[in-house]
Amino acid sequence: MDEHVPDPLYAEALAEFARLFDEAAAAGEPDRTAMTLATATLDARPSARTVLLKAFDPRGFVFYTHLDGRKGRELQDNPYAALLFHWPRVRRGVQVRIEGRVHMVPDEEADAYFASRPRGSQIGAWASLQSETLDARATFDARVAEAERQFEGRDVPRPPRWTGFRVRPRWIEFWHAGEFRLHDRVLYERDVAAHWSKRLLYP
Repeated sequence: MDEHVPDPLYAEALAEFARLFDEAAAAGEPDRTAMTLATATLDARPSARTVLLKAFDPRGFVFYTHLDGRKGRELQDNPYAALLFHWPRVRRGVQVRIEGRVHMVPDEEADAYFASRPRGSQIGAWASLQSETLDARATFDARVAEAERQFEGRDVPRPPRWTGFRVRPRWIEFWHAGEFRLHDRVLYERDVAAHWSKRLLYP
């Protein structure tokens, strides 16, 4: 199926996500873009951390990172991920769970997003050896100062090992908190033929 003309059920799931995303802003969630990202090594050892959603559309859900950090390495070795949004201020509490294969975004897309970041964040991307051992904070501060000198008076380009990943969903669950833990759960799932189905789950 053409990814630009999504399956009607997938379009329905994306529309529901967009509605909840807007409700999270209206409800005053501290950061509606915050999501738990779970990855795993090839020997099935999982890890999770919070990252920020930077874009979503029918192609998937996008975040950015260093390729040489732990999550970047794991996603290159095992290109599947799970995302979890938790918005406790929306209605009685909402979670959205997304699973799927990841793909690196095109260079031009990563370049455009990097150019939109605050300059301090751009400098930090050059200074950080993400996930490597740091002997002292002063060492990192020195690397930041060196990057500032290197790019003084000019635009900061995107580091070659810094890019985005797009999670293409094959599974989206909407979890709505209910009284006495009688929650509502709705699952949208894509099969191997790229057709979507929808079903309810017991809480």
